[in-house]
Amino acid sequence: MSSLLAATPTPEAPPHTGGLLLLIDGTAGLLTVAALGIVLLLVLIIKVRLQPFVALLAVSIAVGLSAGLSVTELFGTVQRSTSVSMIESGMGGILGHVAIIIGLGTMLGAILEVSGGAEALSARLLNLFGEKRAPLAMGLTGLIFGIPVFFDVGIFVLAPIVYAAAKRSGKSILLYAMPLLAGLSMTHAFLPPHPGPVAAAGLFKVDLGWVILMGVIVGIPAVLAAWAYAAWIGKRLFVPVPQDMVEAADEAKAAVAAERAARRAAVGGPTDGAATAMGKSTVPGQNTGTGAGKGTGTGSGSVAVAEGQSEVPAEQPPALSTVFLIIGTPLLLILAATFSSIALDPSTFRSVVEFFGHPFVALTIALLMAYYLLGIRRGWSRKSLETVSTASLKPVGNILLVVGAGGVFGAVLKGSGIADALADTFNDVGLPVVVLAWLISVVLRVAQGSATVAIVTTAGIVVPLVEGQDLSQAHLALIIMAISAGSIFASHVNDGGFWIVAKYFGISERDTLKSWTVLETVLSVAGFAVAALLSIFI
Repeated sequence: MSSLLAATPTPEAPPHTGGLLLLIDGTAGLLTVAALGIVLLLVLIIKVRLQPFVALLAVSIAVGLSAGLSVTELFGTVQRSTSVSMIESGMGGILGHVAIIIGLGTMLGAILEVSGGAEALSARLLNLFGEKRAPLAMGLTGLIFGIPVFFDVGIFVLAPIVYAAAKRSGKSILLYAMPLLAGLSMTHAFLPPHPGPVAAAGLFKVDLGWVILMGVIVGIPAVLAAWAYAAWIGKRLFVPVPQDMVEAADEAKAAVAAERAARRAAVGGPTDGAATAMGKSTVPGQNTGTGAGKGTGTGSGSVAVAEGQSEVPAEQPPALSTVFLIIGTPLLLILAATFSSIALDPSTFRSVVEFFGHPFVALTIALLMAYYLLGIRRGWSRKSLETVSTASLKPVGNILLVVGAGGVFGAVLKGSGIADALADTFNDVGLPVVVLAWLISVVLRVAQGSATVAIVTTAGIVVPLVEGQDLSQAHLALIIMAISAGSIFASHVNDGGFWIVAKYFGISERDTLKSWTVLETVLSVAGFAVAALLSIFI
């Protein structure tokens, strides 16, 4: 009897049992948990107005328990063990990369803002394209800068230009932020050297040249459609420049202006207007609101001291060549490192290039360059640099917590098996491969939030479906484009990018869904439509 029992195969137990899965078993239960969790999160944030960080944590725990995760899987154990806390790994997994970039990028952006560099660049773009085509200038900026840098790096470096343009015009920040974001998102999804398309090319064994070519052919119409929507929503939904960012910049500008006034007084200039008397300390042309005609940021003008006393001439904006050098240096370093990992064999030279091109190192170099070229060389003291840097970090705490909590939610959805269940649901539907690839990628994106994860996971599912079909490199590249398009569909509350956009540009959750989420959907659908149409003929 014992031998018979031993020979009987034991059915595989599901990975998680408990919660709602005791009532609704299998894939149906997982899909129900996912749907209820996302609905609950939206209700808590939009209707109840619960702080997003708290709402994300609460719903993550509720979804995990409902999907059958154990307390140990969610929280780990008090004693040292091999179990990994899903909450800690989700929070740390995203913040380990994003937190450093946010910190360095925010300080770099603050130096550009306070020194007048962002305003000078914004003014040049506006003058070049004209006031009516300023959003197009922002879109092209995002498209060009997005090629070598990651999406989040591009936001943190270029956001001050958006603030300056919005303050200059007095219009909704959406009018300038959305085209920029569309350009950054398009390059991140469709073009090497970004990790998603590069990884998919490796899995499908497609030459990167074909991926780049199809990425441009598919991506350009997609981003044009996204820019059209950005122009439409930017005129209908007014969002002011985020006040915490404005206050941080104004505080830094006032401190620098006060110190300049004090230094001038010490060398024989005005002596009794310590730049703060009677609350009159200002920055040249400083915008005190978000309406039109309120000023143009740092530019020509003067710093007022006390009533009836002489004024301290304002420092002139830096040369555009200096601004481009500071912004371009990390872009070139990151681009060089990315392509060296693709084109060069392992060597000491490649290691050096990859070291200097790592986003952490490249942004640190750019920040030190900004400290010297925009600060010390132009008369700033170390105290001014510290003041500007510290003030810029004040609004960052909330951003980090919310982005980290979004990472927790994504980790719980993935760790509970929901993403796999969704992929399996669409695996054997019988649709054309290019359509199936887009649908699977869409479902994975909506379920767990990460575009890169959606691309890599979908590619792993689709590759076996195309084996033996003798498809051309160009056709396989179009399938990769369909996967990439699906990976940016409907960015919402479980996507760290959603929270970065919302918090960095001061957009409410409701308005972020109306603007950013729809923008990503337009970009995704348009890109898929072009890829599907071309796949008929190629």
